[in-house]
Amino acid sequence: MNEFINDHSHTFNSPLECGLRSMVILECAFPNVYDLQRLVFFDYLLVHSADAGGPESLHPPTPHRSGEVLVRRKIIEQGLNLFLSRRLIEKKYTEKGIVYNATEKTTPFLDNLRTKYSLSLKDRANWVIKSFNGFSDIELENFFKINLDRWGGEFTKEASLKYGDL
Repeated sequence: MNEFINDHSHTFNSPLECGLRSMVILECAFPNVYDLQRLVFFDYLLVHSADAGGPESLHPPTPHRSGEVLVRRKIIEQGLNLFLSRRLIEKKYTEKGIVYNATEKTTPFLDNLRTKYSLSLKDRANWVIKSFNGFSDIELENFFKINLDRWGGEFTKEASLKYGDL
């Protein structure tokens, strides 16, 4: 886990930042549990909320941003593992697969984060949960398939060839 802490070459969208965003999502959604794919979708919606008709996005609307849905999965998983090791989130094995949820330590930890960015994360996470929690996995996947081209999706065709369906 020290490689996450000692690698200062990129903080933006690092495992630490992506894991923190996932933890904020899980805390806002508690007691709901989410699998990795839903966290990847929700992470995109949290960061680029304006793409989905929500509040102002936290990150700028860069070209090719729709590709983030494809490349961020491993980084988010690394971030989840970092916060799992600190018992700030929990991993459960269910009949439907591996899911994650907040723990009793999550809220006290997040309550200590009071920067403008961390407060904005909580605000966007609440919007994501309110707006998309009711979507089934298939509905959420279809929402992304329909909208990826609108979200700067030069990678969409390449991704379909490489990854098939999302």
